[in-house]
Amino acid sequence: MLKVGLTGSIAVGKSFVLQVLHESGCRVLDADKTAREVVEPGTKGLHQIVRAFGERVLQTSGELDRKLLAGIVFADDEKRKVLNSIVHPLVFEEQDKWLREQAEQDPNGIAVVDAALMIESGGYWRFDRIIVVWCESAIQLDRLMMRDSLSLREAEKRISSQMPQAQKKGFGDFLIDTSDGYDATRRRVTEIVGRLKLLIPDTT
Repeated sequence: MLKVGLTGSIAVGKSFVLQVLHESGCRVLDADKTAREVVEPGTKGLHQIVRAFGERVLQTSGELDRKLLAGIVFADDEKRKVLNSIVHPLVFEEQDKWLREQAEQDPNGIAVVDAALMIESGGYWRFDRIIVVWCESAIQLDRLMMRDSLSLREAEKRISSQMPQAQKKGFGDFLIDTSDGYDATRRRVTEIVGRLKLLIPDTT
């Protein structure tokens, strides 16, 4: 099985790219979904977060208040590092388990893991190829403000907290520019899937 990492900065269109990869026959895993699962009530992850940040980050239901926690960590680099040190190892563990399962079920397939912080966390080295999704900075800013109802200042702060897009692109084996919209992005993804199929290890 070919293991592919999909990454890119906030609000650049990774979710759409992942959807098209899935439609193209790839097995896909959304790391954001995994990150939510490892901090659900009763998990080791949530216990560690509460120990590090206090019970103020919990909703009355006992679930993690993700919006409140995001506000805390995006305003403080050290606190963001603490959160990442808790969540990333748990996410890696779940990703590796999922990749093993996919390899057993479809040894001649393509498994794609989508993770925004794949490069920053060091997790990218576990994959055979890396796809980096990006778009023009002004478009990224507009998308983020609209998607999350953020002010210009809040959106700029969130973008600046991540690795610059230009630096992230340097890690990519394949680049997908989503600036020109859905149709152009779909064509590029389809092209890349064709190239990835040629890289699948021969297990016969």
